[in-house]
Amino acid sequence: MTHARTKHLLQRQGLAPHKKLGQNFLVHERTPRRIVDLAGLGADDQVIEVGVGLGALTRPLAAVCARVIGLEADAGIVRFHEQQQDLPANVDLIHADVLKVDLASLVAPGERLKIVANLPYSISSPFLFRLIDHAELMDFAVVMLQKEVALRLMAAPGSKEYGAPTVLLAACAEVRPLLAVDPAEFHPRPKVDSLVIRITFHPRPERVRALGAFDRGLLARIVHAAFGQRRKTLLNGLASAGLPLDKTALSRCIIEAGLVPSVRAETLTLEDFVRLGRIIDDAATLLPLQLHTQPI
Repeated sequence: MTHARTKHLLQRQGLAPHKKLGQNFLVHERTPRRIVDLAGLGADDQVIEVGVGLGALTRPLAAVCARVIGLEADAGIVRFHEQQQDLPANVDLIHADVLKVDLASLVAPGERLKIVANLPYSISSPFLFRLIDHAELMDFAVVMLQKEVALRLMAAPGSKEYGAPTVLLAACAEVRPLLAVDPAEFHPRPKVDSLVIRITFHPRPERVRALGAFDRGLLARIVHAAFGQRRKTLLNGLASAGLPLDKTALSRCIIEAGLVPSVRAETLTLEDFVRLGRIIDDAATLLPLQLHTQPI
């Protein structure tokens, strides 16, 4: 495919890239094939693709996997493929929003989710938090993201890119870069560079195993509160989190964790947050009010 052919095909079918859906279609064959190669999939694998589009990534996936479940939110794209019958026989095309679909229903009991996607940039953040929510179901995800977002997930403490997604993803997975993709690879051309990354959940990365057991829901509350207003100190951020500890008790917890109440969240490592969460949890159990946590 080329830019011109992709544009002509869309126009002929009465379709157009939706800004709301963050649609940017891959137009060169080499990039999808390279993504599939880097994903390391086998002949017996079942993979979930998010955002089928015109099938540029779907077809090379189907060529190496036993089954591809394609989730596509655009009804026009789904209708186009159903009319053309242009996707391989081992592709199950489902009209669904990945942010709403029951991911557990897409995998057999005892199996784990393998996801490969040219991810619509408009859903990057909520999609990543869905992966974190379903960490126990996940094997890996190979996804294309806006480069800026991808680098944020691999940022080091103390940098401006370091934030809540960095910490919460590091608490359940390992992230590494695979492939840089130029804007010229897409129709329409985005105004940003892209980066394909691999997020490995299983087997559990060594750093995650070394953390031991901890309350993931509580960790999420603490991390979101700490980064909620980056200019606030750690103590002031946690004080607004609705935890059943007053500011004096929270200050004691921070100090017990070997930290200073006046530090900013971006200076804390994952290990700092986990240690602080355990201390806050222990302190809360001594109170009549029980600490109830929700999944991320």
